[in-house]
Amino acid sequence: MPNLYFCQPHAKNQGMLRAVLSVPECERVVKEHPATYVGEQFPAVVNGNGATSDFAVISFRAEETTSTWRSGYYRLDSDLTRLNEAILALSR
Repeated sequence: MPNLYFCQPHAKNQGMLRAVLSVPECERVVKEHPATYVGEQFPAVVNGNGATSDFAVISFRAEETTSTWRSGYYRLDSDLTRLNEAILALSR
């Protein structure tokens, strides 16, 4: 199952696991919070110019791929509070 991480550069965390989602749940989340494929390596939390904005990352392992999702990492630049609300709404 895909993993969703919250990354907060100001807190110097490298990505805190926030949720383990099914593929259909990922699709529901990215309808409101678009995801951009960033490759096979977890994106850098802090770039060379200092801190960046908070963001989230969804990771897909090779066995989780579909016609929509490929193996690797997707970045979501949405507000983490709104993203958290979307995750909580999945269980309702």
